[in-house]
Amino acid sequence: MMSTELAKYSIIIPVFNETAIILNCYSRLKKTFQRIDGTCEMIFINDGSTDNSEKLIKDLNKKDSNVKLISFSRNFGHQVAITAGLEYASGDAIIIIDADMQDPPEIIPRMIEKWKEGYEVIYGKRIKRKGETVFKKVSAFLFYRLLKYITRFDIPVDTGDFRLLDKKVRDQIVKFHEKSRYIRGLISWVGFKQTFVEYERDTRQTGTTKYSLKKMVYFAMDAITSFSYRPLRLSTYLGFILSFFSFTYVLYAIYSKLFTNNTVQGWTSAIAISLFFNGVILIILGILGEYIGRIYEEAKGRPLYILREKIGFE
Repeated sequence: MMSTELAKYSIIIPVFNETAIILNCYSRLKKTFQRIDGTCEMIFINDGSTDNSEKLIKDLNKKDSNVKLISFSRNFGHQVAITAGLEYASGDAIIIIDADMQDPPEIIPRMIEKWKEGYEVIYGKRIKRKGETVFKKVSAFLFYRLLKYITRFDIPVDTGDFRLLDKKVRDQIVKFHEKSRYIRGLISWVGFKQTFVEYERDTRQTGTTKYSLKKMVYFAMDAITSFSYRPLRLSTYLGFILSFFSFTYVLYAIYSKLFTNNTVQGWTSAIAISLFFNGVILIILGILGEYIGRIYEEAKGRPLYILREKIGFE
């Protein structure tokens, strides 16, 4: 933490097709930091936008030298965009916030107060999520608690990427180059002194969410496989349990054949049992495949992202 009042702040803002809200995002962030002592740079990461987002950011840069732009050669994903922002951020404290303004920037001064008290990670904890479907709320509730249960360290529930990091935390995060990235998990893993501020998440004012159900499933799988191997252990336990019941059933069938007049009858039960076990085997193979696929991605050694252009950096 910086003791001087002239601290430098870096704001990381991933952008993917956010033409409708970029100017509002800039305006609210600018207004927020007018009330804070110190300097501020806004790093917009254009994650392969196909709309007018990049041009709007370039226009802002011409008017305000504190606005900076990183453009990817294509869409590499939200978590990779945050990573790029962290690598180029030069502030004493770094704030991560989405361009859609569902996480209100007016909360940032409260985070900075906590930072000046000595905390090195201050994350926003959602006490209410406005404008989201019941499915989204329930699935998020279950996911965060499942992830907390299966990991060996504490990942706070009901939190997103909206948070403030001290520079020393940022310096550790940029050392990680794994492809399946879950930034909030990495931040929890590195430790340091962490706390939270509570807030109500706003409804999205314009545009549509970029996290489809398919992307949310992939995101959840990345989070789980990056920080826990318990699904593999569960597969092992399940295999032993089913093998035990199978062996017991075989003994029962032999006993019935030799010592009773009852004969194990019918192909229906046999087929049903066979299909059940085959389904379990396929699930286990699928879990193994998820981990092996991620090992395969890591083994390629490809870069996390490719820059097409950067503006405003020395």
